[in-house]
Amino acid sequence: MNPPEVPAPDEITAPWWEATREHRLLVQTCVRCAGAQHPPRALCVHCGHDALGWSGSSGLGVVDSFTVVHRAPRPELEVPYVIARVRLAEGVILLTRLEGRDPGAWAIDDPVRATWVDLDDGRALPVFVPAGPSPTTEPEPAPEQRGS
Repeated sequence: MNPPEVPAPDEITAPWWEATREHRLLVQTCVRCAGAQHPPRALCVHCGHDALGWSGSSGLGVVDSFTVVHRAPRPELEVPYVIARVRLAEGVILLTRLEGRDPGAWAIDDPVRATWVDLDDGRALPVFVPAGPSPTTEPEPAPEQRGS
């Protein structure tokens, strides 16, 4: 996948973008009502308050909606690819790409987890792949296999 063009960080989005450098997914949260939102904004979409903070996301979610793109908006993009709305476990929705499976094999409510596409400037974008054991995580042994 070719690295996409992304906007420059500004005073509102800078903390989110900085966390992506470490492959951490943040969700903007309201100090007043505890509402979560994405993309980052200057005011809470739930109560209008301007006291906003950040909390870490598990990176787990489900496919809320998606479309398979067969006609690239730019010549350097390979098609087909999948653009999706992913509803994170924290309740917010991210517009993102789905990867790791044939584009025609995705379905609504498929469980997904975040992974990262590194950008040339050190930032990264979250993309989502089918949820399951991480390739670098070994399953925990069953109780009868644990040593005493």
